[in-house]
Amino acid sequence: MAVLILASSPNKDGLTAECAEAAAEGVRAAGLEADIIYLNGEGIGLCRACANGWGTCRDQHYCQVEDGFQALHERTREASGYVVVNPVYFGELAESAKAFFDRLRRCEATRGNESALAGKPAVGVAAAGGSGRGTVSCLDQINRLFGHLHCDVYDLITVTRKSRSYKPVAVREAAAALAESLKQG
Repeated sequence: MAVLILASSPNKDGLTAECAEAAAEGVRAAGLEADIIYLNGEGIGLCRACANGWGTCRDQHYCQVEDGFQALHERTREASGYVVVNPVYFGELAESAKAFFDRLRRCEATRGNESALAGKPAVGVAAAGGSGRGTVSCLDQINRLFGHLHCDVYDLITVTRKSRSYKPVAVREAAAALAESLKQG
């Protein structure tokens, strides 16, 4: 069993990366494999709304645009659980997260309860290095995304630079609890 940790900041030394590492520590402490993916390095382009607005994603559940999406889509389908760690830019998902999740949602949400992510536990983390005012709206978008993908929302956590001294511990513990729940079946 592997838990996929999807981080969407290009800064591998910042708060988002710290939270992703904390999640990985929690998963590994529970005895499962943790796989951190930094979305900015995956070469995933924007959805093109192919054909009449829906290409192969709606009926065949794969994206016809050839880039880094296909490999990560498969890894996402194979994972047992998820931690999404997103930096807060203007209270929204980061651009790399938006690009990946827009395409993933088109391929998997259209499957309904047959989605490969259906029923799998997911933790969402909104990490704001600035004022922290956009964490709640960003987390709301992650929560909506989990709903579209039919994931089981395990936890939703806001982290700001003011809560940086203790919130990564909460991320670690949430990821460990998610992993423990997977081991329990």
